[in-house]
Amino acid sequence: MATNKDESDTAENLRNEEELEKALCVLAGSDPENCSYSRGYVKRQAVFACNTCTPNAAEPAGVCLACANKCHDGHDIFELYTKRNFRCDCGNSKFGEFKCQLIPAKDKENVRNHYNHNFNGCYCTCDRPYPDTDDQADDEMIQCVICEDWFHNRHLGCTTVDPEELQEMVCEACMNKAPVLWTYAAHFAVSPVIRVSHPEEEEEEEEEEEEVNVEDTLEKEDVSEPSQSEYEEPSTSAECTKQEEVANRSSPCKRTHEEMAGGPAKAASETVVCRLKALQAKGPERQRQGAVFWPYSWRAELCTCVSCKRIYVTAEVQFLMDQSDTILAYENKGLEEPFGQHPLMALMSSMDRVQQLEVIYGYTELTTSITAFLQQCAAEGKTVTVEAVHQFFEELRARKRRRTNAGYQ
Repeated sequence: MATNKDESDTAENLRNEEELEKALCVLAGSDPENCSYSRGYVKRQAVFACNTCTPNAAEPAGVCLACANKCHDGHDIFELYTKRNFRCDCGNSKFGEFKCQLIPAKDKENVRNHYNHNFNGCYCTCDRPYPDTDDQADDEMIQCVICEDWFHNRHLGCTTVDPEELQEMVCEACMNKAPVLWTYAAHFAVSPVIRVSHPEEEEEEEEEEEEVNVEDTLEKEDVSEPSQSEYEEPSTSAECTKQEEVANRSSPCKRTHEEMAGGPAKAASETVVCRLKALQAKGPERQRQGAVFWPYSWRAELCTCVSCKRIYVTAEVQFLMDQSDTILAYENKGLEEPFGQHPLMALMSSMDRVQQLEVIYGYTELTTSITAFLQQCAAEGKTVTVEAVHQFFEELRARKRRRTNAGYQ
């Protein structure tokens, strides 16, 4: 029994350490000292919301890591993890008379920022806070990579095997926002297990759908020249010709006499084949229900022809074509920082999330200030005396008190 308890404690400690390291990676990928406003709409950064300064749900606002640390120290802060293409709002018109201490002069509003109910401390389709003191269920929350809202696992409309091993999730609402993703999901996403209220009826329906799909597949294999109109919208004659040639070709390396005899312009145009249309023609269609979990490399499977790029832009999901947009890429950047392996990891393992953030902020400010102090002494040729060190720390404490009492003054 003691051995089992020790193994359980070890596993729990490893999970806590992984969670803490992940949190440090998120913060390490952002600048803790300088307001990110001057960098414009940052590709991805840690974002926070201040309930003390912007409690009005009709006027959501977000601040960068440095402003959360320096301008809003001691305030009621919501940690929002990371957001894409976001510009720091600290001190703009949404904050009334409150001004950013790092960059006081800012535009009244950042019109390209996107907000959701996360900025008011609510998450998921249930619109509940996190952590939720009224919710006793032991349930993880997973972030959608498109809308960037967080969802309880039980509210995703589906279940998957080991979802923590999967890199990205797209909620059902965002899948419907960009419906072409359902086609890719049928071929590259993890097979769904839809959660419904009547499991027995759903199983019978799934069996019937599987039988229909098998019959459709056999019929398509028996037909030597399948009709493209059954699977997609009308396209140009050149596209149809190309798709028929691909379907009838016995080997992907062979070319017909017409292809070899065609001019350079024709050959160049025929090399651009829309992968989406090829997948739509291949079938079968995936059931459009529930969130979708994707493996590591799914974004690389998206077609990037001109027509598909227009589809992504219209649906406002063009960032899916960018591999560096992923949370994984951002966290890997944070892993390159030395903080993730710091001995403070052991100290903070027993703290809650708020305490961990306070320690991280304090440690970052302390190390930066000490470095600046020693560099100044070296530049001025001064000897570092005990009195000078005492004075240095007294100034740090005074700065801390001024920030705490600043508020709306």
